[in-house]
Formats: sequence, structure tokens, C-alpha cells
Amino acid sequence: MKIGTDGVLLGAWVSIKGKPYSILDIGAGTGIIALQLAQRSKAEMVDAIEIDENAYEQCVDNFENSPWSDRLFCYHAALDEFVEEIDDKYDLIISNPPFYTEDYKTTDEARDMARFNDALPFDELIESASHLLSDEGIFAVIIPRKEEENFIKMASEVNLFPNRICRVRGTETAEEKRSMLEFSFEKISPKMENLTIETSRHNYTKEYKNLVQDFYLKM
Repeated sequence: MKIGTDGVLLGAWVSIKGKPYSILDIGAGTGIIALQLAQRSKAEMVDAIEIDENAYEQCVDNFENSPWSDRLFCYHAALDEFVEEIDDKYDLIISNPPFYTEDYKTTDEARDMARFNDALPFDELIESASHLLSDEGIFAVIIPRKEEENFIKMASEVNLFPNRICRVRGTETAEEKRSMLEFSFEKISPKMENLTIETSRHNYTKEYKNLVQDFYLKM
């Protein structure tokens, strides 16, 4: 499957300064973020959840063929099932959630419905993260920029507060398309950041290259 910019960005950006012992990737897809965090950290346990069977099988294959296979594990489960069955708390929970917004409507009604059904409701993601997160843990996501305010409001209702916010745009003149957010149970003034990916088509900014160069063979 094609590797998207969103997942790579989030996996590279999220802070691991707290040296997490346990990490959970919710909606792992083919496992790219979990693999990045296994590469970046010394976490003993890097778990992932994926509901789609094809993605799950590819994720397991990727984990088994990686240098960190002894620390990686993927569950084939829905998030609500996982929350009910798992007693563990995680030091870092991360998600590039499949989302659906009006921006993504096409002329193909069946495809739109499939995308809508695949989307992970933000309220379910936030509620689940609040149950699975350790007291001093971090919950990190990448979402559409226009959803940022509402997402932060929903998170505050379960006592998760933004500690770090990075707004991402494709080029200097483009509008901000994504927000990367780090939450914790500590209410502090969030650190604000901005990231521009390209100066022109396929000419990447120094900041972007510095962030993701450890994860691309050609950068």
C-alpha cells in the first residue's frame, strides 16, 4: 500500500522525550507509524490495532520482517473491543485516524459510503485514548486543520489537554491542511509550531527534510 505523508509526519514529529515503555498505534494500517516509533525509541512494547483484514495482514508481515519484530505486535480488532479487553495503560498513544469530511466527497456514492464507514469517529478515538493512556502519557494525532478546534474541545471533556500543536501546509502560500496535536492530562499552555513541506513541487523545505529524513531512502 502507498505510504501517506500524514503518517510519516506524525511518526517523525511526536515527542519521545519521556522515553515511553509502551506505545499503541490506533488504526495502524500497514504499520508505518508503529515501525517509526520502534526505530526511534527503546520502548519495550509497541502495539498496534487494525480492523481491516488486508491492512492487518500486511501490518503483521511488515512487523515480522522489520529489525524490531520482537517489540512489535498487531491486534486484529475494533477499538471498542480492544478497550474492553485490555488492562494495560500506554505511555504513548498515537493515531493517524481514517477520517471523513465533506472535502472528500466524490461522484462515486459507493466509494464515499465506504470511506464514511471506515472513518473512526473522533469522539470514540478520544474516549478510548483517555481510558488507555497512563497518567503521565501522551496522546498524539494528525487531523484536518479545520477539525482542530472541535477535536481539542472534545478532548477537554475527558481531561485531555493540548501540550503541543503543529499546523502543516503544503507550500508557503497554501492554506494549513493538517494539525498535529499532542495531548496529556496536564493542562498547560501549548507549544505552537508550524511546518511547510515544499518550496515548490518536489523541492522540500529544510525543516521537513530534517524531520523525516531518517525514514526515507531518498531524501
